[in-house]
Amino acid sequence: MSPKRLPALSPAETEILRLIWLLGKGTVQQVCDKLPRRRRIAYATVQTLLRRLEKKGYLTHASQGKAHVFSPAAKREEVIKRTVGDFVDRLFGGDPVPLMLHLADHSKLDADNLKRLKKFFAKEKP
Repeated sequence: MSPKRLPALSPAETEILRLIWLLGKGTVQQVCDKLPRRRRIAYATVQTLLRRLEKKGYLTHASQGKAHVFSPAAKREEVIKRTVGDFVDRLFGGDPVPLMLHLADHSKLDADNLKRLKKFFAKEKP
C-alpha cells in the first residue's frame, strides 16, 4: 500500500507506531515496556492500537509462538513527509514558512540545531 493512500493516524496510533520504528520490531509487551512511565496505557489498549495500525497498513506481524511480532510496513520518512505535508496544506495553505517561523520562535533550539539549519539552508537546492 502506498503511503499516500494510508489512512490518517490518531495521536495514540502515532505514538505506538513511533515506538515500533524505534524498536525495529516488537511484541505488545515490548511496546508496553517502551512507553514512558507517565503513560498509563493498558496492555489490551496497546494490542488494539497495534492491530489497528496493521489494518491501516502501517504494520505487519509474524507469529512467534503465541506472540505476534509487529514490524513497520511503512517507512518512517514517507509517513512523516505525507503527514507534515498534509498538516502544512491544511493549516498554512501549503506554505511551510509560517510553520518554520513558529517552530523557530517557540521551540527550544540550541546552537547545534541552529548550525544544522544554517548548513541545510546553505546547501544549493535543485
